Amino acid sequence: MAQKIFLGGKEFEVDEDGFIQNPDAWDQGVAVDLAKVEGVAELTEKHWTIVNYLRDYYLKNKTAPMVRRLCKETNFKLNEIYEMFPSGPARGACKIAGLPKPTGCV
Repeated sequence: MAQKIFLGGKEFEVDEDGFIQNPDAWDQGVAVDLAKVEGVAELTEKHWTIVNYLRDYYLKNKTAPMVRRLCKETNFKLNEIYEMFPSGPARGACKIAGLPKPTGCV
């Protein structure tokens, strides 16, 4: 069941897990607000590297990358990603990047 919330000063429709339904309306202000929801107090340069990679990959492929590819292409180990995004690469990082809820393993 979709609901509406305010992120980055804009109203968004989100699914039952809090993923925004319109990735095209995402911006950095939205990411900052989503990060707080996911327990990430501050988005560092490392966070933005992951977020921007996920967005770029999604915009080109219309799907989130597999976690192995995410680690390989960003040079972050999986445990580092979990340290930055406590709820994980799919739930946390993809949500903050404004992607739809991944269907497979990210």
